[in-house]
Amino acid sequence: MVGSQALVAFRNSSGLVHAYTSPVTSYGTTLAEGPLSFNVPRIAAEYNNNEMIIYATLQLPSGTTNFNQVWQEGPVTGGTPGVHPMNSANRNSVGTVDFITGQTGAGSGSVGGSRLRKRNIHGVLNVVSWGILLPLGAIAARYLKVFKSADPAWFYIHVVCQCSAYIVGVAGWATGLKLGSDSTGIQYNTHRNIGITLFCLGTLQVFALLLRPKKDHKYRIYWNVYHYAVGYAVISLSIANIFEGFDILNPAKGWKRAYIGVLIFLGFNAVMLEAFTWYIVIKRKKSGSDKYPHVGNGTNGNGYNGTRSPQAV
Repeated sequence: MVGSQALVAFRNSSGLVHAYTSPVTSYGTTLAEGPLSFNVPRIAAEYNNNEMIIYATLQLPSGTTNFNQVWQEGPVTGGTPGVHPMNSANRNSVGTVDFITGQTGAGSGSVGGSRLRKRNIHGVLNVVSWGILLPLGAIAARYLKVFKSADPAWFYIHVVCQCSAYIVGVAGWATGLKLGSDSTGIQYNTHRNIGITLFCLGTLQVFALLLRPKKDHKYRIYWNVYHYAVGYAVISLSIANIFEGFDILNPAKGWKRAYIGVLIFLGFNAVMLEAFTWYIVIKRKKSGSDKYPHVGNGTNGNGYNGTRSPQAV
């Protein structure tokens, strides 16, 4: 568990028991040897009857005797401990211990389970908002307006998707702040910094709607450039940060593969729609048809005529 101050023991290739301390700072840890947040003057271990017993002398922080504890077992490859299983028995291997009275609490899993649930909630909120709704809204704005029947519906679909993504994303961002404040001695600087940047850019996008010039205003083109640039930057950073989150949370591989599948699906549809949109535009340009002189140029849209390339909103 991230944040644990671990006492580690295993048998090496010679059959000798090696015991040491290791601060756990990430879910991909190899339990490298290192000092803990408190002093451990002595540590030893013995392996007997398929059981590993660790003996250690701990110098606890002043005024504190009751601590949360976790215990795990996992594989050792080439003298390096591997990741332990993630089944329910391992997830529930938590409890409390008082080093003065010797009293221990049952391993109910409430401590680790609660923290894991918070991380899962944080991950789900951000994947759904920044990772799915946001790209869907951008696809709707860029491609649906080529159809006359979709005007101005594409604009409202775009607004609903983006605003919903922002609201849910803010909730995910807030849970991330709470997780960060509850974590001691662990910093996920890249993930945190990208998250803060996303929140700031997303907030700017929402407030930019209040300053959106009319479609025939001379400054509308500058607003469009800003809106497109920030929008695509947010989508790119969102996807990158979601994969950062996968590396931190280290869930079952199926979750990461499922999201990759979603991205492939969205990307494939975007490519097909892009080709179809350009086909429509080029066809109208060649025919010089004025049947739909302002395709997708409804009361809310930016639109384009039959001679202009498609633009995102």
